[in-house]
Amino acid sequence: MRNFLSYHLHLIPYTLKLFVTLILILAIIFVGNKIDKKISAQDIEEISAGPKILVLNYHQVRNSFNSLAITPSDFSMQMAYLINNGYVPITPDELDGGLSGEIELPDKPVLITFDDGYDDNYQNAFPILKSYGIRATVFVVPAFVGKNNYLTWEQIKEMSENGITIQSHTLNHTKLEELPDDEIRSELLNSKIVLEENLGKPVNFLAYPTGTYNLHIAGIAKDVGYKGAYTIKYGGVDLGSNMYALERVPIFQTENTMKDFYSRIEYRQSFEEFGWIKK
Repeated sequence: MRNFLSYHLHLIPYTLKLFVTLILILAIIFVGNKIDKKISAQDIEEISAGPKILVLNYHQVRNSFNSLAITPSDFSMQMAYLINNGYVPITPDELDGGLSGEIELPDKPVLITFDDGYDDNYQNAFPILKSYGIRATVFVVPAFVGKNNYLTWEQIKEMSENGITIQSHTLNHTKLEELPDDEIRSELLNSKIVLEENLGKPVNFLAYPTGTYNLHIAGIAKDVGYKGAYTIKYGGVDLGSNMYALERVPIFQTENTMKDFYSRIEYRQSFEEFGWIKK
């Protein structure tokens, strides 16, 4: 018995070395496959030739000392710049159709989005948008509707009937990454249901609260019926984009808001340079 134990105890270090070596080999193979998983020259060519969509991300339009708040005068100048420089406003459905090849997008499409559903979106942004004939999208948090500084259902319905697409920003604006799966599903699904019931229109798109997400959350969003979801990941949308992790260009109030606006909207992700796959 003693010889038996001695023999097997003697084998433990060797067995551990063999196990660790096997794990390292598998890890190297896995990482190698990930590294090698680059888009092909044909993929790059298709992405380069395909649509390039600018998606702007706003929050508030008001005279406020707040980085999230663009002044109405600056917002008006920004909208004028877009129209005067050939940008054509589109909707989330049109973005989806353009990427899938169902429709042909204009040469310079732009999707203008607002997060959270602040009341100044109606009071200040909406009249400016109408004056330029610009369509936009507001991602609404149903639990915030009617509260101080937020849109009412009456305002939302009026906007919905006049060129503004209403989409989901979850039910309570909770950080999804901190929730268990059943609560993530509830946040995503119930927001969609409440908005659809109040507006009588389909709600197919989502903006993640604070822009944070992971591929697991994206999978749940797809599972409950969303066709796409937006992040605050900085960049332009193209054929290389993940429909459940769509890029946007956040617009903030800065020391030189208009100069920074001009700089930001010229941003383009170069696949030829980086050769990576968007997640």
